[in-house]
Amino acid sequence: MKVLLSWLKEFVDVDASGEEIGARLSLRGFALEGVEHLPGSGIASAKAGGDAVLDFDVTGNRPDCMNVLGLAREVAAAYGHSLNRRPELAPPGAVMAGVGNATTSDVQITIENPDLCRVYAGAVADVTVGPSPDWMQARLKASGIRPISNIVDLTNYVLLELGQPMHAFDLARLAGAHIRVRTARAGERLKTLDGLTRELTPDMLVIADEQSPVAIAGVMGGADSEVNDQTKTVVFESAYFNPLSVRRTARKLGMKTEASMRFERGADRMMPLVALVRALTLLQEIGAGTSRGIVIAGHPEDLQLRVITLRRERIAAFLGTVIPAADVFRILGSLGFRTEPVADGWDVTVPSSRIDVHREVDLIEELARHYGFDRIPSHFPPLTSPPATMDSRITRARQLRAVLTGAGFSEAVTFGFISVTAAGPFAASTNVVGIANPLSETFGVLRPTALPGLLDAVAHNRRRQQADVRLFEIGNRFTRDAGEIRSVACVWMGAATAPHWSGGGRSVDFFDVKGLAERICDALGVSVRTEPHEESWLAPGRSAVLRAGATTVGVLGQVAPAVIDRHGIPAQDAVYALEINLDAVTTLPAGRRLQVEPLPRFPSVTRDISILVADTLAAETIRQAIRDSAPATLVAIAEFDRYQGKGIPEGQVSLSLRLTFQSPERTLTDSEVQAAMDSVLAALRDLHGAVQR
Repeated sequence: MKVLLSWLKEFVDVDASGEEIGARLSLRGFALEGVEHLPGSGIASAKAGGDAVLDFDVTGNRPDCMNVLGLAREVAAAYGHSLNRRPELAPPGAVMAGVGNATTSDVQITIENPDLCRVYAGAVADVTVGPSPDWMQARLKASGIRPISNIVDLTNYVLLELGQPMHAFDLARLAGAHIRVRTARAGERLKTLDGLTRELTPDMLVIADEQSPVAIAGVMGGADSEVNDQTKTVVFESAYFNPLSVRRTARKLGMKTEASMRFERGADRMMPLVALVRALTLLQEIGAGTSRGIVIAGHPEDLQLRVITLRRERIAAFLGTVIPAADVFRILGSLGFRTEPVADGWDVTVPSSRIDVHREVDLIEELARHYGFDRIPSHFPPLTSPPATMDSRITRARQLRAVLTGAGFSEAVTFGFISVTAAGPFAASTNVVGIANPLSETFGVLRPTALPGLLDAVAHNRRRQQADVRLFEIGNRFTRDAGEIRSVACVWMGAATAPHWSGGGRSVDFFDVKGLAERICDALGVSVRTEPHEESWLAPGRSAVLRAGATTVGVLGQVAPAVIDRHGIPAQDAVYALEINLDAVTTLPAGRRLQVEPLPRFPSVTRDISILVADTLAAETIRQAIRDSAPATLVAIAEFDRYQGKGIPEGQVSLSLRLTFQSPERTLTDSEVQAAMDSVLAALRDLHGAVQR
């Protein structure tokens, strides 16, 4: 927000430079972007010998400060002054109407959607269009607005001064001398002041005459009713529009105007009539015309002001210091609040311009800003209870980040909203959670898994010549049948190991991602097994599920070429993925705890066996059979050879395994180890038809 120093001093009498005012407001939450000094002119005081433009960065929750009056209130409070000029009130001769319409002999106003437009004030004036005075043009230019004509410049001047957007229609170009505030009809179009023709939809509020729209409410006027050099009579518009309606309309049309920026943040509900009076006063002062009268549709008197009770003890409790009652009166009064003493504090009436003040703590914040944060003592509050224990989900996420970054993976954060097309391969359309009012088709549904976003990230890296990509994300996924689930998802493309001079590297395969899944589950304290499983988005024969007992906790495998092709990854690239349901893991009984054991004192014994089994038999099935049949002295099983070819019957495979036996209490005898091996071989023969080679 740019404000001219001389303009600001018309509202509050402060003998200070622009730098001094900017520095003082910066201590009260306003970021000063800069001060531009202007040469001496007719609008600058002789004492100053020039003028300055202060450029403040006003946050979105303070639309009351997007005008000269609002910033003047802050300056008055900062310097302990009061405003020496206040906006004029409505004249007693204004025509007040019931809900929905108002009529004079000159113009009729009808509000068809009172929920989107609570108050609409209009004034008919006879005008002579020409250039505006030099002082007005200079102020507009200093504020970044191009002068056009005295009538248009007048509305922009009031906008900057009071923060109320206004518009002027050529009365002769309004069909039926009738203003209708309604929503657009299907198929209606409007050529706006920027020369573009806009397609209107039924959810957009427009200002129309008897035949068609003439303006987009709160955003921009129409070209067909704009004021030009031949205009003799105008209708000034000053209204209060629903902020949500203006925001949706402006965003849908891709328009951002001075008016929409103020309306969508929340304009002053009481300002339309005040601003209209100010505009008509200026109209007469600059000799541009005379008013025929004011007409108002709606019920401005129904816009009640909020009253908040401010308690003395709550101020001390929040700030840790006592603010004297005199300072409370001074600060709140300078900011436009009305205070009435009560038994334990004050009843504070919030001005209509302060849409950001809703609670007692908001009032305390205003006191702290202007009393001075530097005057509030710094100390730690007393601890009356021990801090709450950390959420187990946070601890688990930290643990997983440590494990995955240690494995060479980088954390990614992707959107929770994705397109319907991206969600299609991972969930049935009936199970996908749609967004009622999406920003675009790209963000139409909640993600049923984090993998679509991670695959997009892989494609992004792949296009930037990154051949090896390892990414993970810890976040939520959403489906209709399961609701919201927290999970960890990983994608892996490229090399499995770093290249080395002693030999060539190799690409990641199914067993690498299986090992990663086991590593994650081991960190979570869960013992899992992998079982063959088919998913439509995974390549056949290269996918599996992770199960802990009877509970399915995850899925892993190679992403199908058709799926990665949709995300812009070359089909010849192999991308492996896994996803583990963290909520399902928490429901499982506590797994093994990490514990330190002394090194064994007694030697181990290893025995190798080679067996013929069906080539469709999973290795995990064989290992489980060995564990179940062997005694507790079996401490390790390792496969060291697999052969299929000449000398091996069709449909079978030769597996060689090394079994390690060890007792923590004594040295094992040959007979004990042989008995264990006989038991293992018998179990493999009986359960799976294994033949010892």
